[in-house]
Amino acid sequence: FFIDASEEGDLLKLSGTEYVIGAESQIQTGERHAPEKEDPTNIQALTHCFAVDHLEDEDHTIKVPDMYQFWKEYIPSLHPPWPGKLLSLAYSNPRTLHPKSLSFIPPGKTEKAPHTDPLNLWLYRRIIDRDNFKAGTFRSDISLINWPQNDFLLGNITDVHADIRKQNLYQAKQLSLSLLYWLQTEAPRPDGSQGWKGLRLRKDICGTEDGLAKFPYIRESRRIMAEYTILEQDISLEDRMEITGKSAEEARAKKNHDAVGIGYYHLDLHPSTGRDNYIDMASVPFQVPLGAMIPVRMENLIPGCKNIGTTHISNGCYRLHPVEWTIGEAAGSLCAFSLLRKAMPRQVGNSSKLLSDFQGLLVDQGIELAWPDS
Repeated sequence: FFIDASEEGDLLKLSGTEYVIGAESQIQTGERHAPEKEDPTNIQALTHCFAVDHLEDEDHTIKVPDMYQFWKEYIPSLHPPWPGKLLSLAYSNPRTLHPKSLSFIPPGKTEKAPHTDPLNLWLYRRIIDRDNFKAGTFRSDISLINWPQNDFLLGNITDVHADIRKQNLYQAKQLSLSLLYWLQTEAPRPDGSQGWKGLRLRKDICGTEDGLAKFPYIRESRRIMAEYTILEQDISLEDRMEITGKSAEEARAKKNHDAVGIGYYHLDLHPSTGRDNYIDMASVPFQVPLGAMIPVRMENLIPGCKNIGTTHISNGCYRLHPVEWTIGEAAGSLCAFSLLRKAMPRQVGNSSKLLSDFQGLLVDQGIELAWPDS
């Protein structure tokens, strides 16, 4: 057996496994937030993350990135519109799509980074709070920069020509470096001045020469054509209330008899290469159905992460790392169980006896298959 746990679903393409990519149409899925027409090129933005600390009174300004002037003036062309330049302390509120202000104030030598309204982005993805450690362990907090401001929207890297892939990866890196340079030199400060030159790119955190992550954060990959495809109407709060006639407090996700794990996150689609702004809505705690992990034809390949049978929309909450880890646990256990019982994964899903035994194995391993109140 083979498990595809790659970021882009690489093994699906290499093995000839049937898959989909991009956005399905409303006619195909019946999802209220799906576009009118399918678009395989409409994929959520990727992001080249990086880590920084802040050493006040020191100058760690990087060399001007080659594409800085382009990214400094870049305004995303989205529907509904983005509020202005990407390199700014403003973005679209994911739920309302109204303009939303942000702040950025890193810590000083002794001062803590303040909690502010609007949100202080330094604290948004802070990975080290120096106050949690023995004095002198860290000179500064460390913050991971994975923001709307370095979401790359100009193109995809999956299922495109090698030259286009290379170009888009380069431009995505240039965007992240341009964001850092903008923060160091032009970002507004509370006292009216500009730039935080003490921001230091922590190359040691990512282990790379350029200081950026070794690979971009991929939100959407190839997805298997599965025996069962998870739809928006299986998990969105609005749909579940409408389908069940229950209140927001009582509504639950569609129950899956073949559940092999659980997960929860709101449906969170970042702006996409198809020029969609955020698609963000409430969901309900959900299950991971085994049917979404069984390809329609291929017998010995199992998806092990965000490449299961979801749609462009439902991927918005199954793509999160804790859910991917659950999928990976189920995939590994399924392969081991299939070998032990001399059965193919499809047979496990289609046999009530094998399925019950497999689910029992998962429970014995500490994997939860249902939410307590479901």
